[in-house]
Amino acid sequence: MANDDTFPRLQMVTLDCAAAAPLAEFWSALLGVEITAQGDGYAMLATPGAAIGIGEVEHYVAPGWPNEHGSKQFHFDLACVDIAAAQARAVELGATVVDPQPGETWRVLLDPAGHPFCLTDAANW
Repeated sequence: MANDDTFPRLQMVTLDCAAAAPLAEFWSALLGVEITAQGDGYAMLATPGAAIGIGEVEHYVAPGWPNEHGSKQFHFDLACVDIAAAQARAVELGATVVDPQPGETWRVLLDPAGHPFCLTDAANW
């Protein structure tokens, strides 16, 4: 791939939600990153790659899991050295473990706004 200005660069992934502040606090604590901007209905987190934006949307409805229509919209795959420890921390911070689960090397959870995300075995990457 060319390394020039011909290609757009992913700067931020934005999560819709009903309440920005608690979701920003959850992702900040889980990923160990700073909330760099926060205001009425929005927040932004600095990550080593693209930033994470969080924005309130009127009448927000979480995508749900499992979703027979495949309309989960997006999800994060987070590589973990210790999946059980990462899961315990995520639950402590407000995540929910859901069923069904796809196997031993992946764990599906929902963040406090209902977005699915996966904890994966870092050795598989």
